[in-house]
Amino acid sequence: MPAEYMQNRELSWLKFNERVLAEAADESVPLLERLKFLSIFTSNLDEFFMIRVGSLFDLKSVNAEALDSKTGMTPEEQLDKLYASVHPLIEKRDTVYFTVEQKLRRAGVYNLSIAELSIEEYRFIRKYYEQEAAPILSPQIVDSHHPFPHLQSKVLHIGAMLREGEKTLFGVIPIPASLPDIVRIPGKGLRYVRIEDIILDNVESLFSMYRIAEKTILCITRNADINPDDEAFDVNQDFREKMQRLLYERRRLAAVRLELNSPVTAEFSRYLCETLELSAEQVFVSRAPLKLSYAFNLAGDEQKNLLYKPFTPCRTAGVSNDPLFKQLAKRDILLSYPFESMAPFLRLIKEAANDKNVISIKITIYRLARKTKLVDYLCRAAENGKDVTVFIELRARFDEQNNIDWSERLEDAGCRIIYGFEEYKIHSKVCLITRKEKSSIRYYTQIGTGNYNERTAEQYTDVSLMTANQELGREANEFFRNMALGNLAGEYTHLLVSPVSLKKTVLRLIDEETAKGDAGRILVKINSLTDVDIIEHLQKASAAGVQVNLIIRGICCLLPGIPGVTENITVRSIVGRFLEHSRIYVFGAGDSERMYIASADFMTRNTERRVEVACPVYSTAVKEKLRGILETNLADTVKARLMMPDGSYVRILSADSAVDSQQVLLEAAEAAEQDIPEQVEGFLRSVLQRFAAWR
Repeated sequence: MPAEYMQNRELSWLKFNERVLAEAADESVPLLERLKFLSIFTSNLDEFFMIRVGSLFDLKSVNAEALDSKTGMTPEEQLDKLYASVHPLIEKRDTVYFTVEQKLRRAGVYNLSIAELSIEEYRFIRKYYEQEAAPILSPQIVDSHHPFPHLQSKVLHIGAMLREGEKTLFGVIPIPASLPDIVRIPGKGLRYVRIEDIILDNVESLFSMYRIAEKTILCITRNADINPDDEAFDVNQDFREKMQRLLYERRRLAAVRLELNSPVTAEFSRYLCETLELSAEQVFVSRAPLKLSYAFNLAGDEQKNLLYKPFTPCRTAGVSNDPLFKQLAKRDILLSYPFESMAPFLRLIKEAANDKNVISIKITIYRLARKTKLVDYLCRAAENGKDVTVFIELRARFDEQNNIDWSERLEDAGCRIIYGFEEYKIHSKVCLITRKEKSSIRYYTQIGTGNYNERTAEQYTDVSLMTANQELGREANEFFRNMALGNLAGEYTHLLVSPVSLKKTVLRLIDEETAKGDAGRILVKINSLTDVDIIEHLQKASAAGVQVNLIIRGICCLLPGIPGVTENITVRSIVGRFLEHSRIYVFGAGDSERMYIASADFMTRNTERRVEVACPVYSTAVKEKLRGILETNLADTVKARLMMPDGSYVRILSADSAVDSQQVLLEAAEAAEQDIPEQVEGFLRSVLQRFAAWR
């Protein structure tokens, strides 16, 4: 039965994306960064429709009476609420977009319509169209002899209603991916025209034998929620080939949304809905561009003042140029991304690849950058005779092709590739280096909260622990052995591994704090909370008087602050320059404190249907560093929002204690790199003093 302290997962996600949109509306954010937030909001919504809305349609077709475990809504009821919630968000996005565009024009950045071009500019665009675009366009008509073509998901098309005497036809022009999103106009400043506007202006010439009744830019979003186990694949088929087939199938799945860049007549709308099998509520008209990814490629030297101040991840204090094996033998090292560089971890792998005493390297990979040094070093290690085993997850959504390509490269270099399990994605972030030292075997282990992606390590907040703790190393070795044998039921003393022990242990630790009453303490930083069992145990902890502080960037199905129910729970979300991504669990305080870093959010998919690893933190210095991160997050009064009992969020604005946690951690990392310990200490002390005063 639904509980008063829970809310729907999908509606909670939409509130998260609304917080992203709020960053685009924030006048303190540089203008081109605001345009990027609009792009992120848009791409987030695209993925939401492809995956979550697609899943609800699948569920509706299989079991229309299935009830959401948190709210008791059927798939149909959830879809109705989602579509009703999205339309106002699109209107808000359009309003923010045009506000930002007006301000960009005052700053010398012009997104021009065809009508705004001077005669010379129009000639330039016309020449570009004739020489570059027109030769590769493929206009099509739909009539009794030409069936409606398959419109690829998230590809812009020009759609037109055509008249030939009394006959009405539909014309469509896919916009080729080989064309740039924008065409820059030569001259001073930044002036450009979007490619879809250029092609839209030339529809008449492309369908010259017809009269154009109306035309618009349109985009289809298709269901991309494919479960490999639902597909009829040959049991002996290579798993990599299976994933290639899935990627092809994804491009052809049913439509779940139609976007139009301008209003159309009822006749045109009805034709599109009937052809694509969509309802009217699945049609969204947006005045803003349907594709905004060009925002990330606009800035040149003249536009630097419209961006965040450039920042390069810093060197981690205390990490020298000495061999990392030697340094790790003395102390654990924690890297805090993106404030600190991923370089020490990459250097560790590079040193291992060339170290004659290293026997093997084992690693789990979920997502990688398009260009990555990590793969180069792993390949070098294999070529140098090391035993390199890579557990690579081919089902990392939307990164499948990238992972397929890297798996082939690694395999060609002599690495042993293991694809994991049919029913469980391997989402853990673990690397183990085995080294022979004198007459013994030594383990060096890295466990992190984020992917081994060198690009996102400069954009996401994550932590990465490197340690020579031999007990953790032996358990990591046992973990890799179990994964190679397909054994998900392995037993571990230190590591928490899902789907077996992670959730069970988290529930036990919550219950231990519950038993302490108002002396209990729980502090958790994750990306999402949807697991009903964990939510129920946290509610019981709150009812017993335990102080529960949750820092949750995205989905949170637990409603805090309900008197007598969840009144001792606070939930805050931080959305800022960097994507909050680290997962840190803290249970208890003082001598009884238990602290973990993990790859898992508190979502059922993570706790029950994925291979995840949480690692205990034993080093006092590492604990202090993690505690500093958490306390700085809790002190944020600039980018943080507090969740209210009704699920809404409010900013924690305070003129007397303005703390931007990401900026504080960035400045602290810069001071530490310059070896100014008193400045680092001063940053953190001032934050905590302001936090204490605010609280």
